[in-house]
Amino acid sequence: MTRLDLSGKKGVVFGVANARSIAWAISQELADAGAELAFTYQTERLLDSVKKAVTSLGDPCLVECDATEPGQVEAAYEKAVAALGKLDFVVHSIAYAERDDLGGDFSKTGIDGFRTALEVSAYTLIPITALAVPHMGEGGGSVVTLTFDASEKVYPGYNVMGTAKAALENAVRQLAAEFGPKAVRVNAVSAGPLPTLAARSIPGFNEMRRSHAARAPIGRNITHTEVADAAVFLLSDLSSGITGHVLPVDGGYGIMGI
Repeated sequence: MTRLDLSGKKGVVFGVANARSIAWAISQELADAGAELAFTYQTERLLDSVKKAVTSLGDPCLVECDATEPGQVEAAYEKAVAALGKLDFVVHSIAYAERDDLGGDFSKTGIDGFRTALEVSAYTLIPITALAVPHMGEGGGSVVTLTFDASEKVYPGYNVMGTAKAALENAVRQLAAEFGPKAVRVNAVSAGPLPTLAARSIPGFNEMRRSHAARAPIGRNITHTEVADAAVFLLSDLSSGITGHVLPVDGGYGIMGI
């Protein structure tokens, strides 16, 4: 049971793909806390899977948006705010790399694959944050994105996505500095490896899970709910003094040397 009361808070979630996604776990926690949500879907082809995931919330606002197109992000916010009435927070849970650029030698990453991974996984946070700010008003708001320890360490198979996560974390700091004076906070949750559909396509993912469970001080892998709870905390007023921060939710794995 959630311990936060987010009644009256309203936000947009970018990146719910299905009921196993981290974005959906966050959305459930937000809804349980009383927040009202709008969701984006990238294309009409993905609408049904998003609808299926969010059906338990009744009939939330669904807006088509390819986040690599700033014009679509702006239009999505206008539609979402028209439905919600205001905007207090945003969840950015968007990441993608071509399958050929996961696994194998990192040095063989092609320029097109590099651009795709960086644009989708890191660049999109910039317009999603910047275009949200005008809708947040004088009270400001909070933006949370999802990252991974591969931003700082080498995880065989994760390859260019590690580079993208490093860029994403730098963007968090840059945006936090720029929009802090407007009372808009920007943070990231660095989650341990969770069994989402996307993660399972990463070569070596099962080994990541085994390694984390064996070496983490808590002696197990983290859960979707634990990541969601951390994200909801960063989206709530309880974290009003925190911005530009990467919060690890990895059971302590990141502190271990060997």
